[in-house]
Amino acid sequence: MAGARDVKRRIKSVENTRQITRTMELVATSKLKRATDRVRAATPYGEALREIVRSLYAPAFAEVYPVLRRPEKTRRAAVLLMTANRGLAGGFNANLIKEARGVLERLRSEGVETELHIAGKKGISFFRFRGEPIASEMVDIGDTPTVEDAETLIGPLRRRFEVGELDAVYVVASEFRSALSTPPATRKVLPIEPAEGGQDADAFLLSPGAGPILERMLPAYVRNAVFIALVENAAAEQGSRRAAMKSATDNAGDVLEYLTRTYNRARQAQITQEIAEIVGGAAGLE
Repeated sequence: MAGARDVKRRIKSVENTRQITRTMELVATSKLKRATDRVRAATPYGEALREIVRSLYAPAFAEVYPVLRRPEKTRRAAVLLMTANRGLAGGFNANLIKEARGVLERLRSEGVETELHIAGKKGISFFRFRGEPIASEMVDIGDTPTVEDAETLIGPLRRRFEVGELDAVYVVASEFRSALSTPPATRKVLPIEPAEGGQDADAFLLSPGAGPILERMLPAYVRNAVFIALVENAAAEQGSRRAAMKSATDNAGDVLEYLTRTYNRARQAQITQEIAEIVGGAAGLE
């Protein structure tokens, strides 16, 4: 009987765990929907901003606007890693940390001096534990990152790039392709490298001119690149958490099925034994 009671306690424990993981799955699903909507809303603005910069850009502007400078050699680079503040998201944080370590190792092998900036408690905890110097930390970015959060992260790095203290800035974050495809990716946000082939700026009447307009657009361009990384990373986190909680819920169901069979067998054996004892006792009285 003791064995059956133990199994019953385990069944109750697993049922409670499954209820928790199911609730977390539903919460992550709701947050994923909102995060996906934010990614879709931010994409058209980012594409339009990129097209404007491509249209106005000319190599000669690199001598006028420091944010466009092209260092001949990368001597010092900043790596900005975005992780989550919470766990229970499958391999989300581990994959991002692995990507960041790979970027740091590659840069250092090339003789580049590196500095690490981290947004998210999980990344901070990992690198602190391993004694890796962290140049700056940010932990108060919630599930809905803002443009102000992006400026807080990239603003100081952009200004240091403009005065020559940094030669490159990389952002490590998850790329949100779909709820099931969120691979870690490394984006180079500085120096700015506008692609060729934008619309001809001569087709527009510009006032006060391409240069002054570009001067105002460039900080927004860099800030938006980081903002897009933030919102995609937030969506990827919720997608990973939903998948992890669904897997945990399904596994709990499998365990419950096994424990229920085990309990039924134990009860059947117990009842059979009790019947046998009753029959044996009755036979002894005859």
